[in-house]
Formats: sequence, structure tokens, C-alpha cells
Amino acid sequence: MRSLLFVPGDSERKLEKGFGAGADVVIVDLEDSVAPQNKALAREIAARFITSHRTQTGSAIYVRVNDLSTGQTDDDLAALVPTRPDGIMLPKSNSGQDVQHLSAKLRVREAENGLADGAITILPIITETPAGVLAAATYAGASARLAGLTWGAEDLSAALGARAARDERGRYTDVFRHARLTTILAAAAAEVAAIDTVFPNFRDMAAFEAECAEAERDGFTGKMAIHPDQVPVINAAFTPSAEAVKHSMAIVDAFAAAGNPGVLGIDGKMVDRPHLRLAERLLARARAAGISA
Repeated sequence: MRSLLFVPGDSERKLEKGFGAGADVVIVDLEDSVAPQNKALAREIAARFITSHRTQTGSAIYVRVNDLSTGQTDDDLAALVPTRPDGIMLPKSNSGQDVQHLSAKLRVREAENGLADGAITILPIITETPAGVLAAATYAGASARLAGLTWGAEDLSAALGARAARDERGRYTDVFRHARLTTILAAAAAEVAAIDTVFPNFRDMAAFEAECAEAERDGFTGKMAIHPDQVPVINAAFTPSAEAVKHSMAIVDAFAAAGNPGVLGIDGKMVDRPHLRLAERLLARARAAGISA
């Protein structure tokens, strides 16, 4: 999962454009991008569109449902699980217990629709509430369905009463940097993908490219998008370069040839087991992106 593109569930025009954008994942949104009075209509449009266009996209299909506190999650699942989505995005997740709660609901819906138990994965947004940020460590081992962890700033900003998530230079302020790094650490602890949040100003491509590069540098393996034009930038930023793949393969091969020691020298530099692990992770990302070593 490099690029994850949000598409409003109540717009067939935007759904059609999103399904053809080349994103690794299309997130059909029933939550924030849908007005309260359009929720039922969005379920109908989204279910019909996914059913009729499923074979016309190479993207995985996730559905962002309304959060568990709204009382609308069951209606969302009843309407969309029959379309056999690849995953469910859970907003405003407060802990690993919320993932377990959603997993139990999915188990029932999967059985009702002839799907294998665990067929639908879960991607929670873990920083949209203060409680969620503080409970980030609870996702490790919470569920086999866990596909990754991601974060968001807008809802957290509203919950905190923060007037802005970024300073005058466009950098996240301390509390939001904390939410971001908490997500990376929690994803690593849970051994799942770390997905960076959206960049709202889709017209500022220079700043967007810089933020993608920083996210990849820090350990995120993908990023969410709000506009199709952001997708190719994300895919490029989170696809390992040929040079990086070659270097990582050299490290893996050297350790294998030497009988997997604790440390060895490559091109005059000492390389130890953490470097091997990093090389293996990069090669796994390359394979997922369709790049052969």
C-alpha cells in the first residue's frame, strides 16, 4: 500500500475517476466527505458502483465507514460487505479494542455473505481522538485483520481546540508531530504498514513532494491522497529506487554468503544485523511494488 486515494461514496463521477487513478488502494468514503443527510444515499451509490466496477480497476478497494460511536457502522457494513471490499478503514479508533469490536462485526457479515473468516482487513485511523493517541501501543496483537495504521490531524485538531495543525512555515506543531511519530512507532510495534496522513493543499505539489520524501525517509511506507493528481507523486516517492534495491540486495547476498554473521564489511564499511533488516524491508517493499531485485 503506497497510495490510498479517498473518493466520496455519494458521487459516481468521482468514484469513476478515482477507480482509474492508479492508486494502490481506493478508499470509498462514507464518513467525512458525505453530508449527514446523504449517508443512506452514499451507501446505495457506493455499493452499486463497487459491484459494477470491481473488475475495472487494479486498485484494492477499502471502505471508510462511520466510526463506532455514531451508530451507523452496522448500516455501512450491511450495505458494503456484500460488495466484498478488500478492507475497512475505521475512523476515530480509540484503541486496539475498537479494532477487535469491528472484527467481530465483520466476522458475522462475512459469514452472512459467504466470505472466508478474516477476508476483510482493517486499517484504523488512530490519532483522531486524544484517547486514540494515548492508546497507540494497544494495536500490537489486537487482530490478524490489521493491515496497517494511519493517522489524521483534522479531527484531532477539533478535539483539542487547536486553531491549526501547522505553523507559519507549514510544519506540524508539536502535538501533531507527536501523533505522527506515535503512529510510526505503533505500526512498527504491531509489524504492520505505517501510512502517512493526507496533504490537504493538493495544488502545492512542491510541498507535497517534500512531505512524501520526508515520510518515506522516516519509515512510512505509504500515504493517503485526497486528489487523483497526488497518486503518481506518492507512488514515485514510496517505490524504492533501482539503486536502493541493488544496494539492499548486495547486503542480503553478502550476509548469506558469509553464513549470516553478526557484522561484516561491504565496500570498506561495517554493516550489521540492523542494516540487514532494513535491506530486507526495502526489498519487500520493492516486490510489493512489482520491482524485481
